[in-house]
Amino acid sequence: MSLQDLLDFNQKFVEDKSYEAYRTDVYPNKKMVIFTCMESRLLELLHRALNLENGDAKIVKNAGAIIRKPFDSIVKSILVAVYNLKADEVIVIGHHDCGMSNVDVDALKQRMLDRGISEERLNTLEYSGIDLDEEFHGFTEVENSVTQSTEIIRNHPLLPEGIKVHGLVIDPHTGKVDVVTRDGE
Repeated sequence: MSLQDLLDFNQKFVEDKSYEAYRTDVYPNKKMVIFTCMESRLLELLHRALNLENGDAKIVKNAGAIIRKPFDSIVKSILVAVYNLKADEVIVIGHHDCGMSNVDVDALKQRMLDRGISEERLNTLEYSGIDLDEEFHGFTEVENSVTQSTEIIRNHPLLPEGIKVHGLVIDPHTGKVDVVTRDGE
């Protein structure tokens, strides 16, 4: 499949007014923001496993559903969802069998070199204070990673009182969801 295939489909989608079945407003119906992994196996599975429909939640994604810094773009997106889009619940969802588990940063660097990134460029980044090991290391236990991300959100100085923050893990093979951490209800 190519970009042109996507654009051709989109043209027909718009012409047929297929979008009408997905109309909603900007506010999440279930007043929640979900932060999860960019995992392609979760594209539809996550929504079906949690009974989510178009418009139910704001969805924010990155590789591994990892938050390491309290002011990264993920946290900013969550805060915008809370303050501007009426979300009052945050759910962090990691998954088993994640590509960010046990990342071999040296192998990743080698793949960068193999794809044309020069050793000089990698060295320049490191000399500039960018630690590739810190930026790209993953996790060994998804539950620990989910707990870390939920704690960064829960303890954020700009998160207002009363916002519930939960952590879940989903099995990308079955859709089974397990609770890692749950704010009182």
